[in-house]
Amino acid sequence: MRRAASSTSPGIPLGVPPAVVLSGLLAILLTGCSDPPAPRIERNEGARAGSAYVALGDSYAAGPRLGPSTGPVGCEQTSGNYAHRLAERLDLELTDVTCGGATTEHLTGSQTPPNGAPVPPQLDALSADTDIVTIGIGGNDGKVFSELVTACVGAATKDRAGAPCTAEGTAFRAKAERQVGRLPTRMGEALEAIRERAPEATVFVVGYPHLFPEEGTCELLPLARGDYPYARDLVDRVNDALSAAADQAGATYVDVAAATDGHDICSTDPWIAGLVPAEAGLEYHPYAKEQEVVTELLVDELR
Repeated sequence: MRRAASSTSPGIPLGVPPAVVLSGLLAILLTGCSDPPAPRIERNEGARAGSAYVALGDSYAAGPRLGPSTGPVGCEQTSGNYAHRLAERLDLELTDVTCGGATTEHLTGSQTPPNGAPVPPQLDALSADTDIVTIGIGGNDGKVFSELVTACVGAATKDRAGAPCTAEGTAFRAKAERQVGRLPTRMGEALEAIRERAPEATVFVVGYPHLFPEEGTCELLPLARGDYPYARDLVDRVNDALSAAADQAGATYVDVAAATDGHDICSTDPWIAGLVPAEAGLEYHPYAKEQEVVTELLVDELR
């Protein structure tokens, strides 16, 4: 509790030179005139039942083939994704606008999924009443992830031992470098836009899982042997960009890669589907176990 101000002036302490007093007063005045710090995304404590939760993101957030469809045609959004699991666990009011193929451009611009009608910009789902936001996006920018498991896999049929897709000077590598270089700025702008539309929300940036093995190859991921190292590094750099943007904005980064280490496509217990899924899931996308793990990470953060 603040005490009432004394009606008697305390005066200048004995023995303190006037120059020192004047210097202190100037410092206080200058401090009061300095520019205020840039606003940051608020981190609210806990999650109340009934809190308004908006999920943003691409297919790794949408959870393709993990349950009944819950989104627009072509978005591959299902009830098995981490957004629906989290909303059920904590009794949240969910608005899920995740959509397969989404890029950072689709946060502020419309998207037309395959065989579907245009869907509104994802950020349109936000409002001043939004309490919680999760966003998992960025890997699709420039179609980098999709080309890695399509064009690069195709290139491997002609050169199994080399690096036909990711060697210096290749078109794919040049594109990937451009996109990764731009990602921190794009995500920073996205998080600023989220803050403007949902100023009271707690925001979580959800990273990508551990997709590729630390060493070796496998038939479920038929890249050329020499393309594996760059593919591993690329996902790490995308996650680093997302983490840096989250830190700069004051959002919370959810390190999914660390939580899924050892469960890549080529592991003995994969949580990511390969070329031929062994259970419900879309090729090169998360199985239900990975979405469960992301849910637990978010529950821990919110509690």
